[in-house]
Amino acid sequence: MMISQSRTRPEPLKFGQWLGLLALVASLVLLWSLRQSLIYLFAAVVLAMALCTLVGSIRSRLGCSRPLALLLSLGTVLLVLAVAATVVIPPFVDQFSQLLGKLPAAAETLLDLLRDGLSQVSQMIYGSGDGGLAWLREGLVGSDPGTTPGLSPRLSSSLGSGALRLLGLAGGVGTGLLQILFVGAVALMVAVQPTAYLEVGVLLVPSFYRRRFRQVLVQCGDALSAWMVGVLISSLCVGILAAIGLSLLGVKLVAANALLAGLLNIIPNIGPTLSTVFPMSVALLDAPWKAAAVLALYVAVQNLESYLITPSVMHHQLKLLPGFTLTAQLLFTVVFGPLGLLLALPLAVCLQVMVRELLIHDILDPWKRLRLTG
Repeated sequence: MMISQSRTRPEPLKFGQWLGLLALVASLVLLWSLRQSLIYLFAAVVLAMALCTLVGSIRSRLGCSRPLALLLSLGTVLLVLAVAATVVIPPFVDQFSQLLGKLPAAAETLLDLLRDGLSQVSQMIYGSGDGGLAWLREGLVGSDPGTTPGLSPRLSSSLGSGALRLLGLAGGVGTGLLQILFVGAVALMVAVQPTAYLEVGVLLVPSFYRRRFRQVLVQCGDALSAWMVGVLISSLCVGILAAIGLSLLGVKLVAANALLAGLLNIIPNIGPTLSTVFPMSVALLDAPWKAAAVLALYVAVQNLESYLITPSVMHHQLKLLPGFTLTAQLLFTVVFGPLGLLLALPLAVCLQVMVRELLIHDILDPWKRLRLTG
């Protein structure tokens, strides 16, 4: 009996195994400490994949060499940036500044409507306009509707401190420009020699697995390219539909609002919600029904984008479940900050490819077959 127990007793870890475990823990700690640099590198890879996708499209259409296609791609990108800087950006900045200027007046109008609504509800419930809901009205819009309309002191102080924090963020513009230059330079270098950088990534895994890992990285690149093309098309459609709808409703600053709707469409779930704030604020200054109409318009546009446009243009792309997308946004925002929110979807695309190919196909499926044959 003692012999059988000694045979089943697990052997202690050897020195080499302890050393490997310590190396794994040290690697995880190092990756965690470098997570901000890693997210910038991933942003550069995403931009490089976008440029490589454009290069591949030019090569397939013109049949030219890759260096020439790369030069044409860079020229196209620079031309688009120049046109945007001279034609699109100036009126957008002008309209966006007007949009920001209208927000306080829209907030005052909304607070007046809220004050009247709370008074009517209090009248219906308590029989008096100064009934049990007075505490809520005082906390939001002030206690005396006859005085100068505006925010309550408590809410005003909160907004003031938030404005000061925004001014503090503006002080980091120089750092942001350096980070943008870094991402752009790395993206350009990767786009010039994508195969060389791919082989560098392959060398990070054991030699017996490098061929398979190269295939997985290529699949990640294909998935990213498909995602970028699909997002570009869907964002253009959202911007055009928003511009048409806002023009029919007679809402001002159509160009700025439509461009914001297209740009924020890149961020799933959160971006479309944020894009409704500005046009609703502008419409509220004209008439309350216009604000409700703008909300209905954006809900209809997002339903068209979710159930018609996106399935049509992304039928070759990986299917990302909404719950998985929302979880990825929360996780990557907590880990990487605001840039993680912007890159949550491409990170989720690559993560899904990695899990499907490395974990499921290479580990779990063979293990299941061994269990069945055993």
